[in-house]
Amino acid sequence: MKNLSFSLVLLLSINLIMAQENQKKIIISTSYGDITAVLYDETPQHRDNFIKLIKDGWYEGSPFHRVIQGFMIQGGHNADGRVDPGYTVPAEFVEGLFHKKGALAAARTADQVNPLKASSGCQFYIVQGKVYDESELNGMEARSGKEFSDQQMKAYTKIGGTPFLDGAYTVFGEVIDGFDVIDKIAAMPTGAADKPVSEVTMSITLVE
Repeated sequence: MKNLSFSLVLLLSINLIMAQENQKKIIISTSYGDITAVLYDETPQHRDNFIKLIKDGWYEGSPFHRVIQGFMIQGGHNADGRVDPGYTVPAEFVEGLFHKKGALAAARTADQVNPLKASSGCQFYIVQGKVYDESELNGMEARSGKEFSDQQMKAYTKIGGTPFLDGAYTVFGEVIDGFDVIDKIAAMPTGAADKPVSEVTMSITLVE
């Protein structure tokens, strides 16, 4: 029985590694280091749009313009100052894709003007978040009427995240390396509108 259990765990681990290998990888390069992430195949419209913007050079020299420690780091402006490519991307909410630390998600306008929760065509954020205890998560469940999965509970109590954003913003990828870079950027001093006092820019490349 122990050998069977070990074999099952090993098989699941291999399948997870193979799944990540088949997903599109990107590298977000900054002066604080590189962040490597994968784009989810389960959110194809967001994946394909992000790849298009990368290939078009939209994010070359783009700044992280909003940074909140314990929450997230946000980018998406074009280097020439444009904040919107002129379109939105329909929401792609997928069960099992949630706001754990390192989640790559799409920003959007508020519900009042965007009831379908469509994503910005270019604005994105990377979750830093915080670690929660079970009582905090149970309280969120009671207030929202939504139940966290075992996977969510484990992630939010071990590595942290922003569980209150689940089901409201599309998560379309996740960081697999460079979590320390997220922490460094999130810790930057900020001024008005949570803009870093010292500009930190990025370039994003596809890993072929």
